[in-house]
Amino acid sequence: MNLKIVIRSETDADVNAITEVTVAAFKTLEISNHTEQFIIAALRIANALTISLVAEVDGRVIGHIAFSPLTISDGTRNWYGLGPVSVLPEYQRQGIGKALIREGLSRLKDMNAQGCCLVGHPDYYRNFGFKNMPGLVHEGVPQEVFFALSFDRHTPQGTVTFHDGFKADG
Repeated sequence: MNLKIVIRSETDADVNAITEVTVAAFKTLEISNHTEQFIIAALRIANALTISLVAEVDGRVIGHIAFSPLTISDGTRNWYGLGPVSVLPEYQRQGIGKALIREGLSRLKDMNAQGCCLVGHPDYYRNFGFKNMPGLVHEGVPQEVFFALSFDRHTPQGTVTFHDGFKADG
């Protein structure tokens, strides 16, 4: 299937579709607490969606990715968290998530961000250059699923704290 995918910044009109895509994407994932839609809403309310992109096919939102500011205990600034990223189940494994990630990382670099962190599947995110970085941790998360990507070769040391919106649960 050769889809014509448009990736663009979210608009106010996309909010409900983003919620629907996020709920559907995480519905059957056992590793999920099924709070991703609440996290996105909390980030939006806090004006902390630094980058929020949708993937669209034929005018229909089928994917979404969010990037938000995070803090690192060593004082390193200008780093962001990636997530959640969602694609409707019937469109998964067709490169849409990859396209969203690549565009989001490109936009972070364009705004002179220094790096990005995430919690995710090791086999997937290494394809984008994300690594487990010794000395950089996210408390309560196993090191093998916590990843970072430095854009300037500086490797921060310390504890990463994602935006408070990630605590949203309903």
